[in-house]
Amino acid sequence: MSGTSQRGELPSVSEVLEPRWVRYALITVALAFLTLFLFVPLVAVFAEALKKGLEVYLESIREDDAIAAIKLTLITAAIAVPLNLVFGVAASWAIAKFEFRGKSLLLTLIDLPFSVSPVISGLIYVLLFGAQGWFGPWLAEHDIKILFAVPGIVIATIFITFPFVARELIPLMQAQGSEEEEAAVVLGASGWQTFFRVTLPNIKWGLLYGVILCNARAMGEFGAVSVVSGHIRGETNTMPLQVEILYNEYNFVAAFAVASLLALLALVTLALKSFIEWRLHESRNADDNDN
Repeated sequence: MSGTSQRGELPSVSEVLEPRWVRYALITVALAFLTLFLFVPLVAVFAEALKKGLEVYLESIREDDAIAAIKLTLITAAIAVPLNLVFGVAASWAIAKFEFRGKSLLLTLIDLPFSVSPVISGLIYVLLFGAQGWFGPWLAEHDIKILFAVPGIVIATIFITFPFVARELIPLMQAQGSEEEEAAVVLGASGWQTFFRVTLPNIKWGLLYGVILCNARAMGEFGAVSVVSGHIRGETNTMPLQVEILYNEYNFVAAFAVASLLALLALVTLALKSFIEWRLHESRNADDNDN
């Protein structure tokens, strides 16, 4: 029977309602869009980075300012991601498992970095910690440096990335409900035992998914970090800022060499993201079969 698979499965709604040429046209448009705006630029980055040979490429990466930018990017992510993990788990557990006054406000605040420009986020910290800011005089008096230093970069990155873990876990924990946790408490488990033995195993793949997205944004953030960093070469430049400086100096090979590292990190993130999505899908199918 036309439109029916060999296993006797019914055709999907799209197969019934849409002619074949429409489906092929949509697939062609999607592939053309991805090729033009994703694959071609990605290939161009690596082509430009290796334009003068592998030796020049490696020298560009081993340059002192480039190494300092790579280290600062990794340090920033290593601080911001665990803090956002703790916040995301705590916020999602509170929102999904409890009812309290101000719950809708907390949800709105979690989405705030998505609705505010990263540049505006950086300017907020300039107003708070700058020399003429609210806390600027007190910080100067105690010789504490926030802006144009690593602490300012870390704080700006934390603000930009804190929704990712929470926003991934909230719908997952809401869908799972609280029956298993309630059963564990009835059987005598403490709060921490309930979390580590019941809640955490149920959300582990969603948690990893959120952490991967958070880490990707932390390493690639430009706008907010650009405002608070001061662009001090070898000290406060992350990898995206280093790419901008090298490109503005017409040092294209070095700029694309550093950019290729970011592209590689993005590809690794994409691979991990796809793996986590597959595991989440398998986990949900297993839960549906158990029910």
